[in-house]
Amino acid sequence: MASFSLTSITPQRTGFSLRNTSYSYPSKFIPRKRHVFVTLATASPQTSSSITSEKPEIELEFVGPNPGSDGTYPVDKAKEISGEKLLRNIMSDNKIELYAAYGKVMNCGGGGSCGTCIVEILEGKDLLNERTNTELRYLKKKPESWRLACQTIVGNKENSGKVVVQRLPQWKK
Repeated sequence: MASFSLTSITPQRTGFSLRNTSYSYPSKFIPRKRHVFVTLATASPQTSSSITSEKPEIELEFVGPNPGSDGTYPVDKAKEISGEKLLRNIMSDNKIELYAAYGKVMNCGGGGSCGTCIVEILEGKDLLNERTNTELRYLKKKPESWRLACQTIVGNKENSGKVVVQRLPQWKK
């Protein structure tokens, strides 16, 4: 524990006098000291490590829409803290392609008004939020596993696990 003291000096007037009914303030001040004591306490290293808890993480795998020359689909991986980001933002932050050619030019920027950020959830659907009203409107004739990346929150701040996402499911071969 550490402590220190501060002293502040507050100027105080000695008084005033009357001269022909006008007030005149003297230029002399008498300093008055005020003592302030501050005590600082810090937690010990053992206490702080027991307080700090790790936030749950979601592992994500993004499967490409077209197989490579060897016949396997390319997979990009990312890891994020549960419940903090939209799927669209995770893909953007990790430079994972989300849009087809038309969507790159005509997307709404994540506002949920264009339907160009469609993905398919292959695994881990239970780690995502429920479909929003926007998704229900744009995806009413699509499979239940299809989601809009701009409306999909990954995790709920308490769960952890793995989510596998198919990019551009409409192009899947």
